[in-house]
Amino acid sequence: MDFAFVSGNPALDLAGTVGSRRGEPVDALAVPADLERWVAECEELPSRVTADLATFESALSLREAIYRLALDRVLDRPFDPGGLEIVNDAAAGPVPAIELSDAGLRMSGDLPAVLSQIARSGIGVLADPHACLKECGRAGCTRIYLDRSRGARRAWCGMEECGNRVKAAAYRARRRAATTAEGQS
Repeated sequence: MDFAFVSGNPALDLAGTVGSRRGEPVDALAVPADLERWVAECEELPSRVTADLATFESALSLREAIYRLALDRVLDRPFDPGGLEIVNDAAAGPVPAIELSDAGLRMSGDLPAVLSQIARSGIGVLADPHACLKECGRAGCTRIYLDRSRGARRAWCGMEECGNRVKAAAYRARRRAATTAEGQS
């Protein structure tokens, strides 16, 4: 399964590894190796970590806490206390080491450091009163994203996946309506 990094924040992207939360959820992180691959593909995190079962379960717990808190923010309700505790505890952990060179930034650290970095990233966006968090407008998609578009008019988590689906469905509906109208004339 390919991962989508369209939410504008690593914490929100982690929360987005479960699709269709209100229907039949699809979890992209079924085993520790999936988490290792997700971290490696996320440009804002160290490229190599290993996940044992305990840290994998911690990552899943953090993911669900971030999702609940982000949804609380989208729905303008108080944060879930259990979610706050999980995210704040994770953020208190070690952070990845960073190093600047002529090749750019290099980040290194183990999975607990990565989880701390993700929690801190989530705290940063959830605490920002000016951050515009939205849930994707495509029916069935429950991804929450940071809308940085001009005028905050972004409607989908990503154009490639959801935006194209919505636009294609609207086009097909217009074509059907036009065909039906022609048949009735």
